[in-house]
Amino acid sequence: MKQFTSVKDVTNVKELVQEALALKSNPYAHKALGTNRTLGVIFLNPSLRTRLSTQKAAMNLGMNVMVMNIDKEGWALETRDGVVMDGATVEHIREAARVFGQYCDVLAIRSFPGLKNRDEDYNEEIFNKFITFSGVPVVSLESATLHPLQSFADLITIEEHKKVEKPKVVLTWAPHVKPLPQSVPNTFAEWMCRAQQEGLVDFVITHPEGYELAEQFTPGARIVYNQDEAIKGAHFIYPKSWSSYHDYGKVLSKGEGWMLNLERLAITDQAKVLHCLPVRRDLELGADILDSTESLVIEEAGNRVWAAQAVLKRILESL
Repeated sequence: MKQFTSVKDVTNVKELVQEALALKSNPYAHKALGTNRTLGVIFLNPSLRTRLSTQKAAMNLGMNVMVMNIDKEGWALETRDGVVMDGATVEHIREAARVFGQYCDVLAIRSFPGLKNRDEDYNEEIFNKFITFSGVPVVSLESATLHPLQSFADLITIEEHKKVEKPKVVLTWAPHVKPLPQSVPNTFAEWMCRAQQEGLVDFVITHPEGYELAEQFTPGARIVYNQDEAIKGAHFIYPKSWSSYHDYGKVLSKGEGWMLNLERLAITDQAKVLHCLPVRRDLELGADILDSTESLVIEEAGNRVWAAQAVLKRILESL
């Protein structure tokens, strides 16, 4: 594996899930692999699970880790080419990425979209330029459009807790007080569609009209606009808020009736509930679910370590 920015970088999803589970059962089996290797972890936005799980995964593999919150500790980056830098930006990404590549064997980067210009966000300029100019493998810790380590951890969690061979998995839109990116639903849909192609799950997406995701991330998914219809008989449900893709960055609905609680799970097949966290209790998801045995959010967060470790292991093996 030369880089990890989406499920497209994975040849066989089922094999990678099993590799992650093997690492979970024996975390230090490959500690020599990362000896004298350095992971540079770069944040342009805040993080809790992503930062800690990635650091722990790297340390389990024997790597040195350097973390930089570049939005607070670094120079303001310019990403555009052909501009006179006479404004607020101080350093061009062309030089910054090359310098990071001098210090690190692997880079892991997290950035968010602006949610104002769809083309700009979906072009993934920051990630693409770090890949182009750093000269080392790049791992996505979330980008404007995708959060692949999160979705990989979600699939690990489903594999661990499934009670049927091919569980029904539902991604459902949830209410929120502000517009959120499409990165988590995009990548969850992308990974579940791939898992569906490999015969691992049956995947459904439900949301109010107007919240359709970009079609490139939902091939083969069944899309239902009635949440009760979608979650009936479900084995796993993933509530997540996102803003509109087509009316970009907008919140089109206050979401009355879309928040899940324990009572509404009665029509499922004893469904377990996932969420990437952080979650706003009794807005996105009922606190009664989060405090129940139906919630897998903590186990899911724990699996972020093994998702990151499996990816880093494969990248180290390619160096």
